[in-house]
Amino acid sequence: MLVIIKDDLGPILSSWQKEMITSATTLGALLGGLAAGCISDFIGRRLVIVFANIAFIGGSFCQAACHTVAAMIAGRFIVGLGVGLASCIVPLYIGELAPTMIRGRLVTINCVAITLGQVVAYAIGAGFQNVHNGWRWIVGLGAVPSFVQLAAIGFLPESPRILLLRSDVAGARAITAKIYPLAKVEQVDRKVEIMKAAVDQSIEYNANSTWLERLKNLVMVGTNRRALIIGCGLQAAQQLCGFNTLMYYSATIFSMLGFNNATAVGLIVATVNFLFTLVALKASFFIVDPVGRRRTMLFTLPIMIFALILAAIFFKYLTLSTNGILIENHDYPRSLSILVLFSMLLYVAGYATGLGNIPWQQGELFRLEVRGIGTSICTAVNWGCNLLIAGTFLSLMDAATPSGAFGIYAGFCMIGWLFCWFLYPETSGLSLEEVYFVFEEGFGIKKSQQLRKEKLQEALKLKAISE
Repeated sequence: MLVIIKDDLGPILSSWQKEMITSATTLGALLGGLAAGCISDFIGRRLVIVFANIAFIGGSFCQAACHTVAAMIAGRFIVGLGVGLASCIVPLYIGELAPTMIRGRLVTINCVAITLGQVVAYAIGAGFQNVHNGWRWIVGLGAVPSFVQLAAIGFLPESPRILLLRSDVAGARAITAKIYPLAKVEQVDRKVEIMKAAVDQSIEYNANSTWLERLKNLVMVGTNRRALIIGCGLQAAQQLCGFNTLMYYSATIFSMLGFNNATAVGLIVATVNFLFTLVALKASFFIVDPVGRRRTMLFTLPIMIFALILAAIFFKYLTLSTNGILIENHDYPRSLSILVLFSMLLYVAGYATGLGNIPWQQGELFRLEVRGIGTSICTAVNWGCNLLIAGTFLSLMDAATPSGAFGIYAGFCMIGWLFCWFLYPETSGLSLEEVYFVFEEGFGIKKSQQLRKEKLQEALKLKAISE
């Protein structure tokens, strides 16, 4: 979109203005993410999703009608509030409604839908690229999915854990029975009893504590603190790897590289992201859930590191004639431009199959009484790091050269890999209540793997008996 606004808002947008327009959404998402988890425990998950859609609609219309950079920034900020609310609550909501064994797959489906939306957005952008004021249609059409979701929200059930918080045991039991349609009545009752015990403990704790005390509990109690460290660490890694610079600035980058239709090339990047997120969904039936989230992260991060190093090398040779700096309207070697594109596509493939979706499993890390505030902080870390990356990328390319910028992102990916190796336990296949016990003594890497192994063996025995 930034490429086709041109002078519709006044003079041609400067790099600083582009960064401000891009960062406004991220700042709004940061604040929305902080608020989401805190208010969802009181008003429910569904109502937060309603507020997110209202923000999407209002922000889209504000952008479509704006005539100044300031108004555009305001519209982007409002949309960002919706992004923050949705990005925090939707994975949490899915995690609380999903059967244990397919929780990871369902959260991955959410990521697939997001990446599909990005593809559609780029396709619309390419279609309106040569239309007068076409960018207004691009941002305005963003309200359409929100209207659809608002119309459908009444058909979605509330989280059974939220219903138990409201003392609606019958409602929680009915929804749990729908989640586990093949379960016997006794099994459903047992599941509800386990959830109710956790909820009752949460209610008792919340009744005798303030918000600040709960925050202190999250930070000071070892089990909660370790969950917070892992959740925040994964979310920071997701953003500091630099992926969203491609989502935000790919058209700008490829335009400078000399591609005639930079928006169409950006569409290629978004499509690869979607396809490999789809691969991650397919793999969740054979890899992510069976093999685990930890191993998936340890395998896919090196792919990203390798691709970023390739991009840094190709950018180095590409910009030899311009002293390492990427300059608009310069005739760069087409072969090297294509190699840069290839390295970025490889990087996107690695990201989409691991780091792009696994951090959003954050809701499974926290006990119920701190789940809302914990996921809020993790989401805020995500958008805070996103703000840092989005607000500095063009300036970083000028200061450190494109080669240096992508080298820095490779370094962050390496730190992320070390973080996963030493601190990230296996949570795939464990119930939300079981994950808590993993953190009782340290980060529980071996404990989680043993617990998961025992559950898989038990499941195989039950399957053999039933057959």
